[in-house]
Amino acid sequence: MNNLIKSFERQFLLLHLRSCEFIKKIPNDKLFWKPRETKYDFVQFSCGEYILRSAGAVEQTFGGITSRLWDDPFEWTLPEELSTTGKILEYLAEVEAARQNGFAFFTSDEDLKKQMPAPEKLKSIFEILLATVARAEHFQGRAFAVFQMFSDERLPII
Repeated sequence: MNNLIKSFERQFLLLHLRSCEFIKKIPNDKLFWKPRETKYDFVQFSCGEYILRSAGAVEQTFGGITSRLWDDPFEWTLPEELSTTGKILEYLAEVEAARQNGFAFFTSDEDLKKQMPAPEKLKSIFEILLATVARAEHFQGRAFAVFQMFSDERLPII
């Protein structure tokens, strides 16, 4: 019935939709704002950087699954390159297209049992996808937390 594939597809799609809606809420002057002196030790990056890291985790995974290239997208997702809401939304659309392309390779839940080098040791595709969703949602949650520091707006949960 491909329930696992459908479940993963839903999780990745919701992640994408939340990131797109969220990034539209951030004023351009706050996109890469980092609170310098706060009582919060967890703030290392800005909202924009955390969203880029979230999307980068997805991009890296699907690059690895589809082409065995586990390149870290850090270099082409720098704030200097993706400096506006529009550019970030374009990047998020590219990542979503790569994710959809990756899911097109899966024909059944059995495919998720296949082992592949990811990138250092063999893992099942299921393990890779699960770890990616967790990491991407973690970065997204950090972006939401930074946003709460400068905004009174409540973020809806999709």
